[in-house]
Amino acid sequence: MSPLWLAASPLLLASGSATRRDMLAAAGIPVEVVKPQIDERAVEAPLLAAGSPSDAVAAALACAKALAVSQDHPGRLVLGADQTLTCDGEAFHKPATLAQAADQIAALAGRTHELHSAFVLARDGAPLVEGVAIARLTMRPLSADIIARYLDCAGPAALSSVGGYQIEGLGAQLFDRIEGDHFTILGLPLLAVFVALRDLDVLAR
Repeated sequence: MSPLWLAASPLLLASGSATRRDMLAAAGIPVEVVKPQIDERAVEAPLLAAGSPSDAVAAALACAKALAVSQDHPGRLVLGADQTLTCDGEAFHKPATLAQAADQIAALAGRTHELHSAFVLARDGAPLVEGVAIARLTMRPLSADIIARYLDCAGPAALSSVGGYQIEGLGAQLFDRIEGDHFTILGLPLLAVFVALRDLDVLAR
């Protein structure tokens, strides 16, 4: 257990993202992963139909994950997180196939899109703190050949990220400009999470 972590139990991460898990662990936060059993598209659908902004959708998804796990683990502090991607008002999701990834990258090429990364901390089925951060990324113009070469190298790993790219690796070559911190781009506004954990007295000040 990290000397900076004051709680008796590790943080429960309500997310199947290995990137989020590794981010927290590398920063000295002891973490256990419990993947939430929720239908994300069912949570998202009424919000999109009502015209809710992307940050609100990301926050709702993060909250649904946190509460789903928190209700089954009394007394434990749970972190839920989610990320949405929008480009000119169009929402994107993780591609299911490499062909879908190619279509998504082609749609984003030469344009600026937004990533909204949200988190919710919950305990005993109730949200305690939430936050959302935004990053703006501009992808360079890309030919079909370059997209195919990228996906041939990236392989199935490209399917693990919304938009079909992994900017922490080979996907960085697809971009011209980035506005926003690295943690937000990877799917968790880590610095804001630290502030919340210190305010909850589970992380040393």
